[in-house]
Amino acid sequence: MQESPLHKKQQSLLEIRQLQIETADGSKLVHDVSLTIDQEEMLVLAGESGSGKSLTAAAIAGLLPRGMRASGRIMLKGRNLLELASAQRRSLRGKEIGWVFQDYHGSFSPYLRMGPQLLEVLRSHIKLSRQEAKERVLIWLEKVGLPAERVYDSYPFQLSGGQRQRAAIAAALLPEPSLLLADEPTTALDVLTGERVMELMMHLQRSTGCAMLWITHDLRQVWKRANRMAVMHRGTLVETGGIGSIRTAASHPYTRELLASCPVLDVTAHLSFRLRGRRHT
Repeated sequence: MQESPLHKKQQSLLEIRQLQIETADGSKLVHDVSLTIDQEEMLVLAGESGSGKSLTAAAIAGLLPRGMRASGRIMLKGRNLLELASAQRRSLRGKEIGWVFQDYHGSFSPYLRMGPQLLEVLRSHIKLSRQEAKERVLIWLEKVGLPAERVYDSYPFQLSGGQRQRAAIAAALLPEPSLLLADEPTTALDVLTGERVMELMMHLQRSTGCAMLWITHDLRQVWKRANRMAVMHRGTLVETGGIGSIRTAASHPYTRELLASCPVLDVTAHLSFRLRGRRHT
């Protein structure tokens, strides 16, 4: 599905054209996906499990599973990522493309303290002395609302799930990438912690000016936070548009089914039920 030319008001930070992902035996998992993300924009990629969302993000980062191949164009700041050598792709990960994973448990080695791991993330992309890097790490730990010195000296198992996810966000944003890929970043968290983490990510995105591709099933979060939404179904991009237009006037049947599956709290009915209950007590 091609995006509307009305959105093309400037050169996009990320431009994907006719992206296809297939296995070694030729089975196609993602079909002709085309989308764009502008600087400072938050684009949501939604759809059921297995629709190709995470594979699309993995293709952007150059992290497709072994045996899969991507073709088409993935242009970041005018460079086609699919034409770069492996070493060039690796140098871009972290420096230009940050990633917040769904499973924060695997974000850090359990055998090392947090500080050395965060230092390694930063110094592998930016030339800084150890002291300069430590100061920057401590600043970012504070930015994500953590007790910086304590977390710096802690092992991952000494932190709560929410703290580890905040540290993972700090690790992704330390090199100040142009694009942040967030793949279900709150799935493993409780509702309140997930809400705080999303507020934090939005604040940091605005403060750094990075673009964000956010993969999520939580449409309640989408309505509050995103600029645009792209919907995938069975490896195909079926609809793209502004959050308001998709929420009120989705054009594709699958998008309408997806929206209908999101529970809606009928506040009027809820209050009426409570009032009736009080009259009978």
